[in-house]
Amino acid sequence: MTEHTNRKDELAAALAAVRARIERACTAAGRDPAEVRLLAVTKTFPAGDAALLADLGVTELAENRDQEAAAKTREVARLRPDAPIRWHMVGQLQRNKARSVARWAAEVQSVDSGRLAEALAKAVRNARNAGERDRALDVLVQVSLDDDPSRGGCRLDDLSAVAQIVTRSGELRLRGLMAVAPLGAEPAPAFARLAEAAARLRRDHPDATELSAGMSGDLEEAIAHGSTCVRVGTALLGGRGLASP
Repeated sequence: MTEHTNRKDELAAALAAVRARIERACTAAGRDPAEVRLLAVTKTFPAGDAALLADLGVTELAENRDQEAAAKTREVARLRPDAPIRWHMVGQLQRNKARSVARWAAEVQSVDSGRLAEALAKAVRNARNAGERDRALDVLVQVSLDDDPSRGGCRLDDLSAVAQIVTRSGELRLRGLMAVAPLGAEPAPAFARLAEAAARLRRDHPDATELSAGMSGDLEEAIAHGSTCVRVGTALLGGRGLASP
């Protein structure tokens, strides 16, 4: 068997295991597994792995650094020109990277300030005018569950203001919320707070129905608290990336 075939088999087995975890978690929560989408986080892994995931039917892929993602998305498009891949930005994003991200991302899940939202809206407008994209940018507002600025996310008290800036932009579509569980703490209480924030957001923005929460280690707890999108890297691809940093 070739190395390519071995890797595809590895990914297929990991994918089956992750999907089984999602199904069990949904059953335990009394939810339909179709309500939870799987976002494969391919950061630090090569374009070849992303292409193999697309072959296996995983077309929602995510990156957390623009420098890596800009090149990888172009390479995957070359490798799988007909694959209907949607790329997501899930890492902390500096405003000066907005122009580049607007070229490749279908969705940014890490909008955590009004200034970033404004920068993205301007970048999307410029990209559309230049013929580099043909639609608005879907965004999720990232909220902080631990008030640690190094991990990204706006304060829950600031969520409404950031959401208003997104919806007024004309170039961004507010889809919902994203969050990362606090380090070194049980995730369930944090996800419960997140679910309450999501419910409040939906009262003012009924179309903001996405709740992106849960990763390889805590997706079950996130699904129990209403997550509609789990961001899985390690459980799918392994613990060591192969791409250059």
